[in-house]
Amino acid sequence: MTDRQRIYLDYAAATPVCAEAQDAYADAVVRFPGNPSGLHQEGVLAKGALTEARRTLARPLQCKEGQLIFTSGGTEGNNLAITGSISALADAGVPYSDIHIVVSALEHPSVIEPVLALEKQGVQVSLIEPDDKGEIRPDALVKLLTPQTRFVSIGWANSEIGVIQPLGDLSDCIRAYEKATATKIVFHSDAGQAPLYHRGIPQGLGVDLLTLDSGKLYGPRGVGALYLREGTLVRPQLLGGGQEKGLRAGTENVALACGFAAAYTTIVRDRADESARLQNLREAFIHEATALIPGIVVNGAGRNMLPHVANISIPNIDAEYVALALDHQGIAISTKISCEENERESRVVKLLGGDSWRATASLRFSFGKETDEEAVHRATRCLAEIVANPAALLQ
Repeated sequence: MTDRQRIYLDYAAATPVCAEAQDAYADAVVRFPGNPSGLHQEGVLAKGALTEARRTLARPLQCKEGQLIFTSGGTEGNNLAITGSISALADAGVPYSDIHIVVSALEHPSVIEPVLALEKQGVQVSLIEPDDKGEIRPDALVKLLTPQTRFVSIGWANSEIGVIQPLGDLSDCIRAYEKATATKIVFHSDAGQAPLYHRGIPQGLGVDLLTLDSGKLYGPRGVGALYLREGTLVRPQLLGGGQEKGLRAGTENVALACGFAAAYTTIVRDRADESARLQNLREAFIHEATALIPGIVVNGAGRNMLPHVANISIPNIDAEYVALALDHQGIAISTKISCEENERESRVVKLLGGDSWRATASLRFSFGKETDEEAVHRATRCLAEIVANPAALLQ
């Protein structure tokens, strides 16, 4: 089976690089070979290109250029936000044992693992579990806040089940608690793929820190950005240079930054139309799959959903076997987030409760720019055939 015949339905794991980002990257590689910190003409030109990329990102986010720190991607951005914030508190004289962190149990490992590492150093940690629809409720957050709470991290949207969290409502709860207790709580959110289909500016979302990852937004991998609200203190985690306002040492990759900025401009331009188109495809997929395959459970049903993610559980299947069988037929999907590849069950689906089999029998179909009705129909029919006769299509 040739690559042209394949159907890629794993956009939530990684988006292909759009043409605009490819062009911007390739152009910058040639035009800006200098180090942005250099005093010579090549360095000045590279610095100018980096500044323009930052300005391009800042414009739709409605923030100042200096509030965006370029990183190597979402993982580094999350680590800088979490560990950097807690380290800054320690620098100010607050003992780790007097610091309380609240984090959503739904989060990506690049959020959960730094938090658990801090817990081993004495930081107090509370995990908020979602309701059965996958939503983090404000009342559940309020119950966990204490006078020692200094940091809260809740992702904007979950890429595995597609539930968008009510960040504005959650922020209101945090700010009300701050006012009542005269405390300061840093609110962080991992943006993931939410910017693809939902307009949101950090100030409007009510966050102090927001992690962006180019590789989830049709940009090149290996670059991202962390938004910092003015006055938010973060200790750098990479040392050895004064780049990025002293918060992220290392020579900036100008070409990747230019590619990221071009991709973000493209998604903002296409956001409304693409969101509506993919929402229709998602609904068509769920409708057809439910009609063809008995017992399907759709995982995640919050007040707002990402339009391109459909997570389903099918009784009496081996999810990994089905995913491999679909791959054999030229259709790429996933069973859970790729960063938990050694786990047999979906941690996120398990948190939703319900029948225990759902977490080991979940499949994620996620759509994108190259997905059309024919691709969705073919994938649904192929899935139904595999479930009905699991051995036939691997022969």
